Amino acid sequence: MINLEGKTFAVTGGASGIGRSTVATLCEAGATVFFGDINENGGAETAAQVGSSATFVPLDLTDDASIASFAKTAQDAGPVDGVINVAGWDIIQPFIEQEPDFWEKVVKINLMGPVKFTRAFLDPMIERNAGKVISVSSDAGRVGSMGETMYAGAKGGIIAFSKSLAREVARYRINVNCVCPGPTNTPLFNAQPERMREALTRAIPFRRVAEPEEIADAILFFASDRSNYLTGQVLSVSGGLTMVD
Repeated sequence: MINLEGKTFAVTGGASGIGRSTVATLCEAGATVFFGDINENGGAETAAQVGSSATFVPLDLTDDASIASFAKTAQDAGPVDGVINVAGWDIIQPFIEQEPDFWEKVVKINLMGPVKFTRAFLDPMIERNAGKVISVSSDAGRVGSMGETMYAGAKGGIIAFSKSLAREVARYRINVNCVCPGPTNTPLFNAQPERMREALTRAIPFRRVAEPEEIADAILFFASDRSNYLTGQVLSVSGGLTMVD
């Protein structure tokens, strides 16, 4: 059993889906969690479900001031042991039909948001010579995904960012790793056309999509001491949909 008692984590995207399951899973393991999301109603629901060990703080990853305010709130309560970037956003449509404003929003939320959020917590981790940085990328960022060209590009950027940061901060005993979900039973996935969801499900060797809790379990492993000798790694949780060396 993984025990995170005495540990504090900062989590993005905690209002629903994988983020909500991550908050719950960390708290079940004994951690204290500060979590953010732009969806304040969903954030309040998560906090009510999880209990007093989770604190919701409104967060807009496209707003530098919001990131700074979240980081201050979390760090004023004590040392933050780990940063977990879960929040993401996309709309599936052909690249040639998209406008530049859409590209920019995808990159702001899926790439620059996690970059800036991570940076807001990095200095204290370096000072303590300890910390975990875990980012939820996507298998789209590893192998590409039709209709998700900009999203795949941003998520691929998260993988490259994580690997490079892992090299820079290893000397400070900070672990930086990625979890790459395949299709998962989240509001984002369920918003897609039924035909697309069915086709993706058939393509998965296990013949089902992941549940958010299954992605959260991989995050829990990277957040724990059991991953202390792992850094710069990318773990696909896709039911075998992708098998890339």
